[in-house]
Amino acid sequence: MVAASSASLAKAEAAGVKLDASPEIIQLLRKADAVTFDVDSTFCCDESIDEIAAFLGVGEQVAALTAQAMGGTVTFQEALAARLGAMQPSQDDMRRFLEQHPPQISPGIPELVAELRAQGKEVFLVSGGFRAVIHPIAEMLNIPVSHVFANTILYNADGSYAGFDPAEFPSRSGGKAEAVKHIKKTRNYQTVIMVGDGITDYEARAPGGADAFIGYGGVVFRENVARLSDWYVFSIPAITATLRASGSSPTA
Repeated sequence: MVAASSASLAKAEAAGVKLDASPEIIQLLRKADAVTFDVDSTFCCDESIDEIAAFLGVGEQVAALTAQAMGGTVTFQEALAARLGAMQPSQDDMRRFLEQHPPQISPGIPELVAELRAQGKEVFLVSGGFRAVIHPIAEMLNIPVSHVFANTILYNADGSYAGFDPAEFPSRSGGKAEAVKHIKKTRNYQTVIMVGDGITDYEARAPGGADAFIGYGGVVFRENVARLSDWYVFSIPAITATLRASGSSPTA
């Protein structure tokens, strides 16, 4: 992962990507009520949908659809429907997958979560992935399940795949912005930061949604996302260090 980030650094610099936190970003981080994270390739260092697809023997087909969704060439709902249609994951499939694939938390995430809490900021997970995968990850870091916004796989009575819940915010393009708006409205938050690796994460920066978007390239570097980021990092600890340097943490 470090090598991949190093190889991408020159591209980011050439593209004029904002690799340093501006005073504005530092101020927003300092006063943020909450930080919302994408999960796949951000909070965790794998892409769970691709991992499930590989487990079910349709890895290459689904990986191509994931790349299209993250690159913004198709709507998220189209890509989600196509990927799940190819996978057809049953309840038993998901149970076996979770037993054999423990969460792979990205380096630095536990420390960042701890620092955010030390500064009185809430942590939310807003992901196009699946609740069945993300709830155990949240529980590992003592993040309430009520702070998770993700997709729900639906099943028939016999446990076979029946589709996905279209009412979940992240099931559609722009849904992450809607999730952040919901978080701000229901909790009366003024400032929320989004951290993620894909174009659907950047979409959370829509008016009324996230007040800033921190792009993350420590797993996958996407130049179009990097260009759009208010700040782009290749290391999660870079965010932690900036928070600590802000001087607002009682542990700084």
